[in-house]
Amino acid sequence: MDKLNVISVQKMLLAREITIFSIKDFSRILEVNPKTARAFLSYNTKRGVFKRIKRGSYCLASEPPIKFEIANYLYQPSYISFETAMSYHGLIPETVYTITSATTKLQKTFQFENQAYQYVQIKKNFFFGYSPVKIKDKTILMADKEKALLDYLYLASLKKQPINERLNLNKLDKKQLGFYVKFFKKHLRKDKAFLDLVKNLKYDFS
Repeated sequence: MDKLNVISVQKMLLAREITIFSIKDFSRILEVNPKTARAFLSYNTKRGVFKRIKRGSYCLASEPPIKFEIANYLYQPSYISFETAMSYHGLIPETVYTITSATTKLQKTFQFENQAYQYVQIKKNFFFGYSPVKIKDKTILMADKEKALLDYLYLASLKKQPINERLNLNKLDKKQLGFYVKFFKKHLRKDKAFLDLVKNLKYDFS
């Protein structure tokens, strides 16, 4: 560990704007072997220099990443969607406490510093309709507002639960939403629960 200086390491990570990194990333960036990187990070995490986000992944304690950035990093591939993205886009008035993302992998939930990060599995052909957005100078993969709504309706249909009665549909792009609705209907022709939820929106898709 004597090859690495904590202050120099912090300065290098900050200069490169690296907020979250794995042991492999750290080893490559600092040009040290993985064993040295692991020992250095473990030792300095106990000292409060770093925080362990999940097994093998860390961040600087002095410059922690924003929550949406953590959400994108923890489980990949993924993008923020469902009620979290709907709240971000102003489609629902409520503050959402669990950050929920869509993934093609199995469902998973992480906890980091009293924040829950949930990942909901969707079909691979539904894994689209998201784009990078800038939040506090960080690039975040976020569902478009129309896709966030359709992801939400699909999840609600699976759980057989009613949709939020305070949905604000005025902000939606009618043409874009119509495209998504047609795509979902094409692939969910026999899903009566989903089709009923779309119908109950009472939205003019024409």
